Amino acid sequence: MHIGVDVGGTNTDAVLLDGTDVLAFVKSPTTDDVGSGVVSAIKTILAQSGTDAARIESVMIGTTQFTNAFVEGKKLVPVAVFRAALPATESVRPMVEFPDHLTRQIGTQSYLVNGGYEFDGRIIAPLDEKAVAAGAKDMKAKGIKSAVLSGVFTPINSAMEDRMAEIILNEAPDTVLTASGEIGRIGLIERENAAIMNASLCDLSHMVVSAFRDALRELNIICPLFVSQNDGTLMTAEFAEKYPVLTFASGPTNSMRGAAFLSGESDAIVADIGGTTTDTGVLIGGFPRESAISVDIGAVRTNFRMPDVLAVGLGGGSHVRDDGNRIGPDSVALDLLTEAMVFGGQTLTTTDIAVAAGYADVGDPSFVKHLDKALVNRAVDRMHAMVEEATDRVKSTQGEVPVILVGGGSVLINRDIRGASQVIRPEKSGVANAIGAALAQVGGEVDKVFSYDKIGREEAMEEARQSAIERAVDAGASADTTKIVSLEEMPLTYLPAGAVRIKVKAIGDLAPAGDAS
Repeated sequence: MHIGVDVGGTNTDAVLLDGTDVLAFVKSPTTDDVGSGVVSAIKTILAQSGTDAARIESVMIGTTQFTNAFVEGKKLVPVAVFRAALPATESVRPMVEFPDHLTRQIGTQSYLVNGGYEFDGRIIAPLDEKAVAAGAKDMKAKGIKSAVLSGVFTPINSAMEDRMAEIILNEAPDTVLTASGEIGRIGLIERENAAIMNASLCDLSHMVVSAFRDALRELNIICPLFVSQNDGTLMTAEFAEKYPVLTFASGPTNSMRGAAFLSGESDAIVADIGGTTTDTGVLIGGFPRESAISVDIGAVRTNFRMPDVLAVGLGGGSHVRDDGNRIGPDSVALDLLTEAMVFGGQTLTTTDIAVAAGYADVGDPSFVKHLDKALVNRAVDRMHAMVEEATDRVKSTQGEVPVILVGGGSVLINRDIRGASQVIRPEKSGVANAIGAALAQVGGEVDKVFSYDKIGREEAMEEARQSAIERAVDAGASADTTKIVSLEEMPLTYLPAGAVRIKVKAIGDLAPAGDAS
């Protein structure tokens, strides 16, 4: 028995699964404190199914709390950056491109010291340990308790980041550390940015994960707790508390995984229509297609793993303006049940349009019967056009492909979609995100540059495979079921010494409850 929960900006969805059979599900409003909404949703599905809490073997939760906090610049903590790079990189300081509303929260404190590596692991300069210690003392005196460790090509060799961690913790034992080599990929600034994001969320991650734990304790559910990552896999609650940035965009990936399960399609386009946005992405082999380019989050460029998802401002709470010609991007979101006209409110939303057009059955249709038919038709046309444009933009090949509609807002679409070989509206599509969380496996990934001239191709491949498997097991996978699902080999022809970038992903089933931490 597994419970999947997805905490969105508008709704908290929960499902109870016995193996892969959905026994109960619920969609309820998200609460400000997160935890009480989770408790309410889980209580409902346990009551619906008559299931005893003692039978639950694991709980999987997906959340947008960390993404929203960073984008909005709220609940962040000051961060100090220790970069091992001198004499290189001095002209580009850490956080140079962060917008003002973020630096007001995070600050711009950084310590550049001698160190770093060449692409093949050769040392640029020995690590200046005295400078690191001096920086740690200064950081402590300024009251900063979260720090980032980065350096030139440190994903190739973690020794300098590891040594900086030892020195900092010796001077300031209470510091929460984020090593950039464990989060980002090759590319100093983008990797460092991703680590800074992670470090700025350390207090919030502790608060949110604690709220999840408290919610399970209140319900007397004693079992492992897992959190969704943004590649459609899971990590332990402890891992999520340390790396909250890995949850960014996990909501759409949960929906895509759920869509694959509910529809039986492993290669398709998924449009997840929520309360505020429509997130559109591509399924390949049952998993979301990964973005091949750097991704901006809150106007900050990063290079850590992210799904290739296009978000447009169409949701069940989206405002309708200009006689039906303009929809969104703003939404009544959490206030749909009080603001939308079909619920007695004064705001014209897309939900009102769907009810007035006669193909959605929510609220009181008499509240929207006065709407002009031409306005309603224009708005319906615009909603369908927005989904068609989004699906066309995410396509990677010509021709028609299946399109799967999921999410509570999928009731907005009632026609065929141009460019779709078929439009699939699976049962229980409104809680596809929670189903995706409940069924997710555990993954681990390695993205590293090797010198074939130095260690040879076979040894490099084997090292990358083993590292990916170890990361998956560390995140909560069963070692017996973990296997390599993708391997990319990209020669870097502009670098000497047979430099090759190897990217490996391993996925396994959840470890049995007795083996979980």
